Amino acid sequence: MRKIPFSPPDIRDEDIERVVAVLKSGWITTGPETKAFERELTAYTGAAGTVCLNSATAAMELCLRWLGVGPGDEVITSAYTYTASASVIDHVGATIVLVDTAPGDYLPTARDYVARVTPKTRAIIPVDVGGRMVDHAELMRLLGEQDLLFYPRNPRQAAVGRVAVIADAAHSLGARLDGRMCGQIADFTCFSFHAVKNLTTAEGGSVCWNARMGTSFPDLYQDMMLLSLHGQDKDALAKSRAGAWVYDVMEPAWKCNMTDIQAALGRSQLARYETLLERRRAILARYQEGFAGTRLELMPHLAGENDRTSAHLAICRLAGADEKERDRFIEAMGQAGIACNVHYRPLPLLTAYQQLGFDADDFPNAMAAYRSEVTLPLHTLLSDADVDYLIETATRLAGQI
Repeated sequence: MRKIPFSPPDIRDEDIERVVAVLKSGWITTGPETKAFERELTAYTGAAGTVCLNSATAAMELCLRWLGVGPGDEVITSAYTYTASASVIDHVGATIVLVDTAPGDYLPTARDYVARVTPKTRAIIPVDVGGRMVDHAELMRLLGEQDLLFYPRNPRQAAVGRVAVIADAAHSLGARLDGRMCGQIADFTCFSFHAVKNLTTAEGGSVCWNARMGTSFPDLYQDMMLLSLHGQDKDALAKSRAGAWVYDVMEPAWKCNMTDIQAALGRSQLARYETLLERRRAILARYQEGFAGTRLELMPHLAGENDRTSAHLAICRLAGADEKERDRFIEAMGQAGIACNVHYRPLPLLTAYQQLGFDADDFPNAMAAYRSEVTLPLHTLLSDADVDYLIETATRLAGQI
């Protein structure tokens, strides 16, 4: 029986060689590889600047902390996401506000997010899903019309001039909307390089910012570095230079930097990333053609000729299925050697968010999407034969459930 794992990392000999070279170099923490990776990500995304960190979660939290978001503030995010999008709001002491998805979809619209804005709102964390971007530009345009609702609490918030947009782009490195790359639109964009992501550093992430933020806050890179390294005004690389050991700590901050070991792997993968994306999109296209006229309805990924998905997840609706039928389908696929997943259990179904007072009944669209959702394998280790087997098996089993 053919075995198809859900999302194994695509690690090649050149990746291993780059990591080994760093291990042999004598410099394994944040250093020249990390700095080079930051520059390359900035060039790739068209952002104004990038800081590499140990996760997208850390990236989102540092954005909130840099903005001075805290108790008494509200931050809005989607109910249909992984916990990281919302947990960072709780970490800083702010109130989580969840938004339902659009009917029949896995993402809220820009207007859905803006509809939840109150005078207490300091930031929105829109969540890209599966490689599809939220319309960050439309969201920012709509927020610009909310002047009467925005009351900044510090100079940084005042300089932003409206509710800040911190994109949870964990799924969408390389995506494009209206001809603009993910990373150059939102105030801040946070990427994930976790083991299951299109580009991996095993664990890792980054935050980048747009040109307006870079112009308004010329010290933003240094600010983020301070927040990620205990508030210390020099990283280890800077301190290693002759006579440069003296340092200061500007605030009691956090520790969430990326290492050169991780950055070496990321740089190697970024060098071939466009090829990886091309293969992922080709697999999605084969799925789309193969599932035509069946119960398996792929989430749409492309909207226009200037748009591009990062093809991170093959999210499907098993049409007409309830939760039990969906789970039987996933079990049957597993018995056929095909590992599937579900993205996501809406946050109000999880104990932590129920304890915060959220009720799944308040998010009917997200719940409807969840009950019939199944995520099929989508990765660059899939052969054409694997894809054909998966299409044939999924179509047959969907017809039997």
